[in-house]
Amino acid sequence: MRKRDNTLSTDQKALAINLDKFKYGSIVEIGAGQEVARRFFHVGAAAGTIAKTMSAYDMAVSDDIYGHVDRYVSRARLMQMLDKEFTQVVDRLTHVRAKNTTFFAYAATVTARSFKQKNECHGWIGIRLQLHPGAAPSDVILHVRMLDNDNAQQSEALGILGVNLIHGAFFHHDQPEWVVEGLADGLSSERIEVDLIHFSGPYFEEVENRLMNLHLIRSWLTRAVVFNPAGEVVVPGELFYRKPVQVIRGSFKPITCVNVDMMRGGQKQFSQISAVDENEILSLAEITMNSLLNGDEIDGRDFLARLDLLASQGYTVMISDYVRFFRLRAYLRRYTQKPISIVLSVRELQALFDEKYYDGLEGGILEAFGKLFPDNTHVYVYPSRRHGEAEITTLANIPVPSHLRHLLAYLIENGKLVAIEPQDESHLEIEAAETLASLRRGRGDWEKDVPETVAQRIIDGRLLGFDSE
Repeated sequence: MRKRDNTLSTDQKALAINLDKFKYGSIVEIGAGQEVARRFFHVGAAAGTIAKTMSAYDMAVSDDIYGHVDRYVSRARLMQMLDKEFTQVVDRLTHVRAKNTTFFAYAATVTARSFKQKNECHGWIGIRLQLHPGAAPSDVILHVRMLDNDNAQQSEALGILGVNLIHGAFFHHDQPEWVVEGLADGLSSERIEVDLIHFSGPYFEEVENRLMNLHLIRSWLTRAVVFNPAGEVVVPGELFYRKPVQVIRGSFKPITCVNVDMMRGGQKQFSQISAVDENEILSLAEITMNSLLNGDEIDGRDFLARLDLLASQGYTVMISDYVRFFRLRAYLRRYTQKPISIVLSVRELQALFDEKYYDGLEGGILEAFGKLFPDNTHVYVYPSRRHGEAEITTLANIPVPSHLRHLLAYLIENGKLVAIEPQDESHLEIEAAETLASLRRGRGDWEKDVPETVAQRIIDGRLLGFDSE
């Protein structure tokens, strides 16, 4: 099995493209200078690759070239740029270049660190390219966040990322995972975050974009990716902006009636906060990466099944590698200053009071809770009743170590931990692991444990190992 060569430097990648006389196109960059083009000129032989470079910073000039757009740093503007530049390079040069030329257009529209303000530094970049001479073009587009503290460093990082994208799209288009992995070459996760990637066009028709976005996390290019109820990858900053967010963590294998009841009960309690409009609440189902792994691998079919089942119930889904809840809160707080709600079962809360959970954290459990509740964040606790038992465990009677009871009481007294009243107590005994084991034996009582439409989808699609035993 061949392996990707991850030893190539940025300059070596740029030179490899420059020395290939059949790859030819335009590089246009708005924001953060022209670092991608500079890389190609710096290594030499760029005349064999670059037909044109440009930066249209003035909005009136940019609109005159590409047409009007509501937001200049947006996917819409990027697509305008790619449409215009690729069409132009093909129309102007097809009849004068060698017949085996493959044309491309690289475009970027970004907002980098401002001299006057600490603005959100992000952008859209992409490439449209022919993968065979004369072929219809294919696209790879990204949404990026620049994390360096000054403009010069951000520009440098974008230059590296752009070269990585152009090189990967041309040389690894038959291995889209390699295109993703190659984006990180020469960059650390402290410099660039890529939180969305999308492959399209005739050459990428078989690419499953949801799996490619999952691969961004595996490649340390982002900590989380978000899918809307239509199953589309979305930019977190645009989705969460100025919205109250309610999140429930689980494996959702499958989503059960108790998950739905937890969300409904949590939303009812959350909407009682004065700053929360119930109609604005974004309900988020979060799955951690470790719950997707089978050994070192991810079962793509299993992941897509869970995603589709959650989407069928109207949930936005986030996949993350945040193990501790305070890191999840910090991630959400990047994008919204509205209240955040985390919905837990009482069993999960009990685990959070196990101090072994905080090994390696200097301040232990106090530091963790301090970071979880520094502002308008609340944890809503759903009760539990084990199968065959009469007693219900709630926030009021949860057993915690005696020396932590005062901490529990403090969090309850100050409204940081809030009990959820179940909307339907008949769901309390549902155990997801038992439901999964049962559905793998075929049709049966498990169908009552999940929403009716979920049961039907599992049966029709033979999802999650249905009837496999």
